[in-house]
Amino acid sequence: MYTIGEVAQLLGISTHTLRYYEKEKIIIPDRDENGDRRYNDSHIRWLQFVIKLKETQMPISKIKQYASLFVEGEHTTLARLGLLEEHKRYIEQQIKMLIAVDDMLERKIVAYKDSISKRVAKTPAD
Repeated sequence: MYTIGEVAQLLGISTHTLRYYEKEKIIIPDRDENGDRRYNDSHIRWLQFVIKLKETQMPISKIKQYASLFVEGEHTTLARLGLLEEHKRYIEQQIKMLIAVDDMLERKIVAYKDSISKRVAKTPAD
């Protein structure tokens, strides 16, 4: 079992974020006899998944919806699948857009380098 501080350090997030996720019912940690939060390996894996969803711009409201469906049980499998498929389509659109932007930036960089090298080549040597 891990403390909130250990989990925060392990995952590279703040204890504030963990408390926020708990407040939003994205995660429900266990509690020890003193009422302190305790996280197990299953909690860690779930939080790693949540972090990846956040990194790929899934809104907290969708993550909350997914978490709520998960807690409801197996009868929500299709709804959870739908949320993940929708998010995957969003990511695929973002990838296409980023590739197009990368291509445009590469063309600009090449044009600038060509322009600079031509100016340097025209400069008379001292």
